[in-house]
Amino acid sequence: MSIDRDGAARAIDAFLRAIGRDPTVEPELQGTGARVTAAFVDELCDGYGKDPRALVRANLVAGTTALVALRDVAVTTTCPHHLMPASGLATIAYAPRATLVGLGTLAAVLDTFAHRLILQEEIGERIVEALSSELDARWVACRLVLAHGCVTARGERKHGATAETVAFAGDASERSEALAVVRGHA
Repeated sequence: MSIDRDGAARAIDAFLRAIGRDPTVEPELQGTGARVTAAFVDELCDGYGKDPRALVRANLVAGTTALVALRDVAVTTTCPHHLMPASGLATIAYAPRATLVGLGTLAAVLDTFAHRLILQEEIGERIVEALSSELDARWVACRLVLAHGCVTARGERKHGATAETVAFAGDASERSEALAVVRGHA
């Protein structure tokens, strides 16, 4: 998909004018359209151009059957409803049979999905789907605990509130083990 950076920057400037601010007159707003566009295209939404399954496939190695858990990974995503940030921590865990993927790859898969306009629930589900489709794991789980700007900075203004989601793929009999691992109780 082609990205029209100039069109996006003009749209941000038009938005600012629509809410009573003029980026051609107010010095602190000059260039804001271009900066917002760059932030979204180059960072906040750069996950669209990446294939997480290919990333996993490219980094598979033979290994152990010991549980793997990557905890407290800082993550920021952008809520598609209000275009506001949600930030917090992720835990990704799996029970391998014999094939592993590096911890850095787990973090990269997280960023691939988090750097899209996506709901928190979908991030975990997509991570679990991508990993379980490529790893021969008994189970895969992802826990996200995020503070949403749309809850803390507007609307309800509930500072300190977090949303927790847990996604799981695997045999239902192993769900409690997975939940214990991603919640830090195992």
